Amino acid sequence: MQRIILIIIGWLAIALGTLGVVLPVLPTTPFILLAAWCFARSSPRFHRWLLYRSWFGGYLRHWQKHRAMPPGAKPRAIAIMLVTFALSLWLVQLAWVRILLLVILACLLLFLWRIPVIDKAQQKN
Repeated sequence: MQRIILIIIGWLAIALGTLGVVLPVLPTTPFILLAAWCFARSSPRFHRWLLYRSWFGGYLRHWQKHRAMPPGAKPRAIAIMLVTFALSLWLVQLAWVRILLLVILACLLLFLWRIPVIDKAQQKN
């Protein structure tokens, strides 16, 4: 029963993480890490799929090996966040929602800024 629950949570996390790519309020990374954790404990098949076949696999493998982001990933993530939040801020008319979005953006940028980036020379070690 626990295995089935972990698989369901894992797939739900994949769905939410994928939505988080385009929706600024949903963070992608925690959901994908949750899915990896659930699949590692419930389904070797789904865990392998997530690590080697999914769109997120390269980033997950890099995180497992180095506990850091690959070069170039942080600027891309910041750019995507800024574009999606700018679109949201442009579409939203309520002042309190705009303020909330700006607070969320600031928190996400601070979180992302604190994640280390490993350069090419460090990757070879």
